[in-house]
Amino acid sequence: MKITNIQGKVKLANEVEMPYLGLGVYKADNGEEVKTSIQHALEAGYRLIDTAAFYGNEEGVGEAIRNSEIPREEIFVTSKIWIDDQGKGSTRKAFNDTLEKMGLEYLDLYLIHWPVPGKFLDTWQIMQDLYAEGSIKAIGVSNCLEHHLESFKELGGVQPMVLQNEFHPKLIQQELIDYCKKNNIHYQAWSPLMRGEILKNDVIKELAEKYGKSAAQIVLRWDLQKGVTTIPKSVHKERIIENSNVFDFELSLDDMRKIDALNDNTRTGAHPDHFMEHFS
Repeated sequence: MKITNIQGKVKLANEVEMPYLGLGVYKADNGEEVKTSIQHALEAGYRLIDTAAFYGNEEGVGEAIRNSEIPREEIFVTSKIWIDDQGKGSTRKAFNDTLEKMGLEYLDLYLIHWPVPGKFLDTWQIMQDLYAEGSIKAIGVSNCLEHHLESFKELGGVQPMVLQNEFHPKLIQQELIDYCKKNNIHYQAWSPLMRGEILKNDVIKELAEKYGKSAAQIVLRWDLQKGVTTIPKSVHKERIIENSNVFDFELSLDDMRKIDALNDNTRTGAHPDHFMEHFS
């Protein structure tokens, strides 16, 4: 992945280009909070906005995008189908509800939020249809492991173009990243800052001092140099801008390895094989 500036993109398996830095809006209130944060992000140069039906703010996200002076085709919009809406009989309706809430004619990326056993493959088949119809520019999955991805391969047809997983210095899952590279699935990070916990780490703080950057900027730069696109969430203008200022320095190979060494498989969210009990 060639890292240039905030306008930089990666090319997905179907040649669609996706920005490698975006704004996540998890827990942002549906009204002025999410609309204002998106406005700040777009003004700072962000061109990827990531939401989900579960976040409850698709209306506000759509309104902010529609009210922006930036042409729709220049903004990459992601949403996700929630657990309760999966299955052949409800996936299309869930997608149409998302489009209606957002007031958009299409999505750039639609993801299965969590792989519900017995349903996620049926959901994927409907998403393949929606993709073929042109309602979605790219389709993918979130919170999946290699065995889930192998299930899509066995199913056949269009394969996931993006895997969005929890990813930060404490949870790297390099073998899964390598699998995705081999199978032309782009890896994307949610919770790249580990809900703020990783910013307290001594190694990260030392590197921040060394490079004259914030701890968050060190981690986000590490993401990009790992070849992982990233969607840090914030509703604060200063942090949104700060998170985008990661293009005027480069971490050395030794310092990348220091961050890699922090990995201990710590999760802040549910495990992809046990999430049903987490959300029950």
